[in-house]
Amino acid sequence: MRKKDLYQVSLKAILTNGDNKLLALKAHTGGSLAGSYDLPGGRINDDEFNVSPESILEREIKEEVGNIEFTVNKYPVAIGRHLVPAKGGNQEIHIFYIFFKGEIKSEEIKTSDEHSGFSWIDFPMDNPEKYFKSGILEGVKMYLEKISKE
Repeated sequence: MRKKDLYQVSLKAILTNGDNKLLALKAHTGGSLAGSYDLPGGRINDDEFNVSPESILEREIKEEVGNIEFTVNKYPVAIGRHLVPAKGGNQEIHIFYIFFKGEIKSEEIKTSDEHSGFSWIDFPMDNPEKYFKSGILEGVKMYLEKISKE
């Protein structure tokens, strides 16, 4: 019998501003997304089972980019998967991303120590591979495909 896989769930926000720029967070050089960008958001904590996805995502966004004004649609727009390789005796981690679209109302970004900086990237884009990889790339491409058909 095949064994069921276990995933950590991460909620991510595709946040754009009024100038059609996407907020992209620069990944640290030692992490699994090194050399690329991440999106605001993060994993659901073990004590957040009864917390709404919107509240979890709001907490994560504020932790990572400061107390900015933003709105996030409560319905997911894309999904992706990411593998964090085994390191230092730890097992590999499988992450399932759920992406939500949002709008930034204020742009006073203050990145936390989880990222090394940020950029505003034209959005939609023709070459997401230039900026993203793994599950983040998978989700961004899925969302770009979705909006290209609208």
